[in-house]
Amino acid sequence: MPSTITGGCACGAIRYEYSGDPVFAGNCYCRDCQRSSGAPLASVLAASKAGFKLIKGEPRYYEVVADSGKKVKRGFCTNCGSPVLGQLEAMPDVIGIRAASLDDPNQFKPAISLYTSSASSWAPISEHLPKFPKMPG
Repeated sequence: MPSTITGGCACGAIRYEYSGDPVFAGNCYCRDCQRSSGAPLASVLAASKAGFKLIKGEPRYYEVVADSGKKVKRGFCTNCGSPVLGQLEAMPDVIGIRAASLDDPNQFKPAISLYTSSASSWAPISEHLPKFPKMPG
């Protein structure tokens, strides 16, 4: 992955940039990610908050309690509804960036598949990535 990435929502009201290597990158099949993405999975790049900068706009956050019992905040654009960011209580120094919000989504290189136990029978799961039925400990 390049050292700097940029992205934002569909309408351009939210823009961000990130400099640095990802903490991890993966596809999550948990029910919450399915519901928030409207798809069988959410592809997320976990980034260090130290390298993340919001350039334009401010997402609105919706908070849920994850399977772990910890809070998850999902950030989306109030104008177009695009899911853009996420914050995990369990990982306070990390911000989740939705891969589809990248200006060049080909920069996203998933390394793991998470919560595969929640995947629908018809969901595409890469045979080439390590699979975890839940979040690895």
